[in-house]
Amino acid sequence: MEHDTRNSEQSARQISSRCISLPKMKRPNSKSEMNDVVPIVPLHERAPDIFETSTALTAPSGLEATLSNVVDLLPSLVQVRHGIISLCDGAGIPDMTVGAGWSEGSDERYRKHLPRAAIDQIITTGMALVAEDIALDPAFNAADKDVLGASDNMKVSFIGVPIRVDANVVGTLTIDRILDNKSGSLLDYDLRLLTTIANLVGQTVKLHRLFASDRERLMAEKIRMQKQFGELKQPGHEGKRAHVKGIIGDSPALRGLLEKVALVARSNSTVLLRGESGTGKELVAKAVHEMSGRAKRPFIKLNCAALPETVLESELFGHEKGAFTSAFNSRKGRFELADKGTLFLDEIGEISASFQAKLLRVLQEQEFERVGSNQTIKVDVRVIAATNRNLEDAVARNEFRADLYYRISVVPLLVPPLRERRGDIPLLAAEFLKNFNSENGRTMVFDASATEVLMNCAFPGNVRELENCVQRTATLAAGASIGRNDFDCCHGRCLSAMLWKHASKETAPKSEPIAPSPLNPAMQSSGAFASAAIGVPPVDSEQALPAPVRLGLVSDAKMTDRERLIAAMERSGWVQAKAARLLGLTPRQIGYALRKYGIEIKNL
Repeated sequence: MEHDTRNSEQSARQISSRCISLPKMKRPNSKSEMNDVVPIVPLHERAPDIFETSTALTAPSGLEATLSNVVDLLPSLVQVRHGIISLCDGAGIPDMTVGAGWSEGSDERYRKHLPRAAIDQIITTGMALVAEDIALDPAFNAADKDVLGASDNMKVSFIGVPIRVDANVVGTLTIDRILDNKSGSLLDYDLRLLTTIANLVGQTVKLHRLFASDRERLMAEKIRMQKQFGELKQPGHEGKRAHVKGIIGDSPALRGLLEKVALVARSNSTVLLRGESGTGKELVAKAVHEMSGRAKRPFIKLNCAALPETVLESELFGHEKGAFTSAFNSRKGRFELADKGTLFLDEIGEISASFQAKLLRVLQEQEFERVGSNQTIKVDVRVIAATNRNLEDAVARNEFRADLYYRISVVPLLVPPLRERRGDIPLLAAEFLKNFNSENGRTMVFDASATEVLMNCAFPGNVRELENCVQRTATLAAGASIGRNDFDCCHGRCLSAMLWKHASKETAPKSEPIAPSPLNPAMQSSGAFASAAIGVPPVDSEQALPAPVRLGLVSDAKMTDRERLIAAMERSGWVQAKAARLLGLTPRQIGYALRKYGIEIKNL
């Protein structure tokens, strides 16, 4: 942004060679006239004005709202009656017009204040237009003078500057005002300031258009892939299914997933695996790789939640010798190792906001630099990401970048939870028991009552919980066969069942935590304390804070998020790590929340 500001100031200094000459100002003849003249402030002394403008331009909102915020700032920067930003289509016709107090559908109201002939001249010549009195300027026809309300009794001044994207003029920034002694003396300064603002607006328009173009292309590719999925149900395909090593089951939900896996594997599109924890997303990712043309190339995997940001950057991009204290040798990163193959990024929803920007560039350009190096490395990697978070909600809460969401969610695949494929439980249990027997030299089997117990269990931890249950029961079983009485849940000793039963009493009715929802930037978080920390669901959701915390700390429903946080810190003696444990958060998340709410740490 500093670079853009310097370029804007440079172009503003050159404005005299690119715009219509300013009329000569009348020198004040009397002391009273001298008092009416406002001294021109150098542009570099108005840095706060430029900062306010840049802040408005970088706010997370739509382009129209962003430009309206800039227009709303103009009265605090220059004398103005009407301020308007107008963007044009390829034919030079205004297709977006915003002014102060803009709202949806109000474009026409602002177009009425645009002098058409003057705007056409600015767009055609690419030069600024300044008129101290539009009644005396040949650039304004009679219609323009009527639009601006100029008359013999009311003289109107006008300043209009072009908005550029690269070398092309894409719109105008214009102001008009009633002419008086003060406004006449400030025309040259106001022109320079408006030119600087117009250049910043041009950069913002360019970024918004690039983002919109990228999103449309990705959505088109997503629709194309979904249409291919629809063509799967054709004569000849019925009754067939893909057999994938490690994925066990024959339920309709699993068959549907494997059919989609077979289709997705034929392309190089980025895949996002959605599913609850323990559903086998890594096995599905490996199946996509092994059924693709990259099967003979490397399959590299990385759990993004298991590493801090600094280590994660080195793991993904590699580092050069001496890049940091323990970098004794150069090392290839996961992207480099996965060249021509597949990279599986598990728990992608847990990466920090700053690292999301770095990852976006690699996914988009397929190039990066190692830590400590300025040499760009080009790779050909297919990325498969996985998450158990609701990324749409994370985007709405500004915890996950929208552009990264569209980049990774080209082909989303939903991995069904075990409760939606109960018919696979006996097959999975038998396989897990077979593996246990092989590892321990046993010959144990399930009897009919054992299978009935397993079929009646909810297994909220999905396949992972089922595997643990089988291993635990087989280890503790006294006989050669496993029966109903060998299961802890039949004696009220299943800790997992107690955990989920207790959570169901303390939380609101459950909903699918990973089911995609419409992406709406206007969505607000539930107001629970967890909205202050990345990746922590609100306290009334399925993944609520542990019951002891909520009962002992936030039992008052009227407590605000900030009050909950202060209560936890006071209870823990202002030790962040202890407060994090009380709230079921990580120290990093508690630190983020403290900064968000501006809570000062007390040294006791």
